[in-house]
Amino acid sequence: MQRVAPTPDGLDAIPFVVEDTPERVTVRIVQASGNTDPALRAEVVLRVPTSITVERVRVVEGKLAVEKFRGSLTADVRRGPIDGTDVSGALRLETSVGSITLKQARLSPNGLLRLRAFSGDVRLQMPGAPADARVMALALNGTIQSDIPLTTRDTWGPRWSEATLGKGEPVISIDVVTGKVEIKTR
Repeated sequence: MQRVAPTPDGLDAIPFVVEDTPERVTVRIVQASGNTDPALRAEVVLRVPTSITVERVRVVEGKLAVEKFRGSLTADVRRGPIDGTDVSGALRLETSVGSITLKQARLSPNGLLRLRAFSGDVRLQMPGAPADARVMALALNGTIQSDIPLTTRDTWGPRWSEATLGKGEPVISIDVVTGKVEIKTR
């Protein structure tokens, strides 16, 4: 963990708190009094077992990077991108202002890829087309491009694309309000 402030006293405004209980470990870095001063920053690197459950990650402003992860992760970034490489499992990733980019993403049994961006693009790159999956993509103000053949409603209003491959699970669900959905299988 690294904290950055313009003055040494500024570090007191971004306390680092770890709560360790038998049920969970909570890491919290929140500016005092709910402030959001951009001059006060923290960078946290967590090295966890690859198949662990991470109940919630919340970032107000900054980047979330996930690498070599196979577990369950729910993350919400208000302002900033989410990048993932070599991931699978049950991933629920959302950003308000920023893009989501997953490279080398794989579907796993009982897994889920739930990706949502309100103002930004969602790019999903998989090493090949899945044999079994339910793929759903929605773009309210944007476009949908996919290497996986999708049935598309591309008229006035929201763009909606979908496909059922094999058994129809696991699920890939992608939503953007303003942005582009891109699904690559190479």
